[in-house]
Amino acid sequence: MDVNEFRKRGKEMIDFIADYYENVDNMPPMSSVKPGYLYSLMPHEAPEELESFENIRQDIETKIMPGMMHWQSSNFFGWYPSSGSFPAML
Repeated sequence: MDVNEFRKRGKEMIDFIADYYENVDNMPPMSSVKPGYLYSLMPHEAPEELESFENIRQDIETKIMPGMMHWQSSNFFGWYPSSGSFPAML
C-alpha cells in the first residue's frame, strides 16, 4: 500500500465509520447470531496472497458486522456515549 492508496482507503474508512454512526439506531442493538458463528466463515490460515481492500471491507460488512453488539445505539438499554464520540475516536 503506497501513500496514495493509504489516503484513499483511510478516507473510505472514515466514511464507513461515519455512516455506521448515522445509521446505528436503525440496526438491532443486539446480535442475532450464535456464539462461534464466525469461526466457520473465516479462513483458518493466513492468506499467502494479498487480499484486496474491497474483499476485506466486504468481509467486515457481511461476516463481522452481523455479530456486533451496537453499544452506541440509543435502542440499547445501557447507553455509553463517551467511548463513541467523534473527539474520543480522533
